[in-house]
Amino acid sequence: MRIAISTSAIQRGKSGVGQYVLALVRALLNRTGDHQLVLFVLEQDLPLFDFAVGRAEIVTVPERFRPAVKNIVWHQTLLPSLLRRLHIDVLHVPSYRRLLLGSPCALVATIHDLAPFHVRAKYDAARMFYGRVVVKHLARRQDEVIAVSANTAHDVERFFGIPTQRQHVIHNGIDHERFHPGNREQAKSETASRWNLDAPFFLFVSRLEHPAKNHLRLIEAFNRFKSETQSNWLLALGGSDWHGAGVIRSAAAGSPFAKDIRFLGFVDDAALPQLYRAAETMVYPSLFEGFGLPPVEAMACGCPVLSSARGALIEVLGNAADVIEPEDINSLTAGLSRVASSESHREHLRQAGLRNARRFDWDTAAEQVLRVYRTAHMCKAQKA
Repeated sequence: MRIAISTSAIQRGKSGVGQYVLALVRALLNRTGDHQLVLFVLEQDLPLFDFAVGRAEIVTVPERFRPAVKNIVWHQTLLPSLLRRLHIDVLHVPSYRRLLLGSPCALVATIHDLAPFHVRAKYDAARMFYGRVVVKHLARRQDEVIAVSANTAHDVERFFGIPTQRQHVIHNGIDHERFHPGNREQAKSETASRWNLDAPFFLFVSRLEHPAKNHLRLIEAFNRFKSETQSNWLLALGGSDWHGAGVIRSAAAGSPFAKDIRFLGFVDDAALPQLYRAAETMVYPSLFEGFGLPPVEAMACGCPVLSSARGALIEVLGNAADVIEPEDINSLTAGLSRVASSESHREHLRQAGLRNARRFDWDTAAEQVLRVYRTAHMCKAQKA
């Protein structure tokens, strides 16, 4: 088979979809066998796929097609002819925002979440309409659908009318060569030097997105925690600016403990594992997740996790996290106090998290995805 993957929705690698695509491609390259992998990559994203040079065929997509609307048009109008010319057997589109209406080859889609149905004002009006209305019809045109969690699969059935029996639930993986326990003292020293995190800190890794990621309530809970405990703990927010970032930054600037709230920006792949190892606790108060990679990555590095149970988080984290109610400031504040005040509680969470993280592996996920490609190809051939 000639298998193509559209990578243009990875947002320069600074999103969950971006991490999914990069990790999946790495894992697929190790097990394609007689199959050939073809990657459609935007010009400025080419360096992100240096690891695939010589191992996959890389087709450059002109940079002018990066803006969302132009990129959607490219997928619907220009990509089908490219697929025909390149003799592609299966196209995998790993984001519901870029699903094709029609194609000369089999179509496989990955749906990460249906957040627009759960979080009000998740995006602007146009993107909310696209995600709630247009994608529903596009999803039904795909030959095979991958959902990254059972929670997402149930949402796809509920909102798009695609039965769970017709979907493939394939959990995201963890790169255990990157995310594993290490020398915590060394990690603390490096993070103190790089980000001035010179005291115990809570870590939240997520793009700065309001309201979906719930930064404002976390900041308010942190303010209460600091007032009540007089603790020297810090709050570190790692992630690039996104929709509503200005509101989050304003809330932090207005905090009486503003000097203890640190914005780290986008944390690159090399630094992220050390950041997890250095943190005393990962806090993940998201209002909705289709999977939730950061808390699992943190667990794999031996970092205790305090998390919401919304969406797929309870499915993914199991009983390995201390759970809070994300819209209840009192619950959030109590959670912060619980983990900060008890080293034994953190150690319990640390050990439970390490066990839980072993469930997720990209090699296993890639093998399952390959089986989906084979199924899609065979079904398409039978229909021809």
